[in-house]
Amino acid sequence: MTKKLVECIPNFSEGRDKEKLKLLEEEVAAVSGVTLLDVQADGNHNRSVFTFIGNPEGVLEAAFQLAKKAMEIIDLTCHQGEHPRMGAADVIPFVPIMNMDIKECVELSRCLGQRMWEELRIPSFLYEASATRPERQNLATVRKGEFEGMPEKLLLENWAPDFGERKIHPTAGITAIGARMPLIAFNVNLGTDDVAIAKAIAKAVRGSSGGFKHCKALGMMLEDRNIVQVSMNMVNYEGTPLYRVFEAIRFEAERWGVPIIGSEIVGLTPAKALVDAAEYYLKIENFDCHKQVLEYHLVAE
Repeated sequence: MTKKLVECIPNFSEGRDKEKLKLLEEEVAAVSGVTLLDVQADGNHNRSVFTFIGNPEGVLEAAFQLAKKAMEIIDLTCHQGEHPRMGAADVIPFVPIMNMDIKECVELSRCLGQRMWEELRIPSFLYEASATRPERQNLATVRKGEFEGMPEKLLLENWAPDFGERKIHPTAGITAIGARMPLIAFNVNLGTDDVAIAKAIAKAVRGSSGGFKHCKALGMMLEDRNIVQVSMNMVNYEGTPLYRVFEAIRFEAERWGVPIIGSEIVGLTPAKALVDAAEYYLKIENFDCHKQVLEYHLVAE
């Protein structure tokens, strides 16, 4: 039987109380078939980001138990922080990792939303690939108004929750639940200290200004190295492969007489994103990632 792996990256409106964060971590540890990969907490934002992975059933159960615990220990009527938020469990995205597709993650998001309403009375919006309306794809649009403004927003014609009634949970608010492709933080460093060049190249490759649809990019200075960087979030590595945007940056940089001196990936990345780049540059013919990459066989059941 082929093993399926899905990732979940819930964001919670708590980043200061270590005891509360420990309680959330314990909820993940208690679920069989799930591994907690990372916890990032920010005191200024008063927000934490959990990353865990496992089989679909286990990940779905862990997501629900985390939402339940967050409801019990986080009170948004007392919450302050710099980051926008509308729920104790603010955002819960599901990400396909291995032998999963985005449609299966959409189904997970819908199952979670239904269960959170039925058992916890926490309403939810579906966003990204799970969105039921075009305007709900963008998380910032969904969360606009935040916890304090959400009761009024839910009464607007187009803003009924996807699950639940037109009212927030009194202390846990409302949650955005969705499915998305893995996000890869991919940066390309240029051999110049002219940040205007990096900004011009970023503008050329990012989707919002006519570049690649699944690329978000900014040009910035790396003061410690006295070089500039095109810093990117690749929100769908299959729709816009890393090698494609890398070659576009190389082409644009040559116009300025500037070399690429390196690239970096920040955090975790799906293996397939790197295998796709290797396949492209090595010109491998008729390559099947799932059949010919050794590690895929090691995780098969």
